[in-house]
Amino acid sequence: MTLQEVKDILDAQLLCGDQLLSSTVNTACGSDMMSDVLAYVKDQAVLLTGLMNQQVIRTAEMMDMVCVIFVRGKTPGEDIVALAKQKEIAVMTTPHRMFTACGLLYQGGLKGGLSHHD
Repeated sequence: MTLQEVKDILDAQLLCGDQLLSSTVNTACGSDMMSDVLAYVKDQAVLLTGLMNQQVIRTAEMMDMVCVIFVRGKTPGEDIVALAKQKEIAVMTTPHRMFTACGLLYQGGLKGGLSHHD
């Protein structure tokens, strides 16, 4: 699935990362706890979250994710978008709640991938 397809499925608005829309993604995760993303998420390309701070972008960068999607219609501040542009991470916002957004992407063919448990 491409990021353009993700955007279409979620009725999302792209805030930055036009050049990444043709990127292929195979997995996604949804979390508001960045510590869980760092501890348990491996090989995920897309992060769905309602958390609104720069740590979300920094976490996505550390995990080699290509896209962060803010749920529930939340729009990140310019500082978050500017950091994402600098790190070459696409940022979108969707009106859907996290559960619905994850379900729509799963139904569309995006999988959760493997999780790592200690």
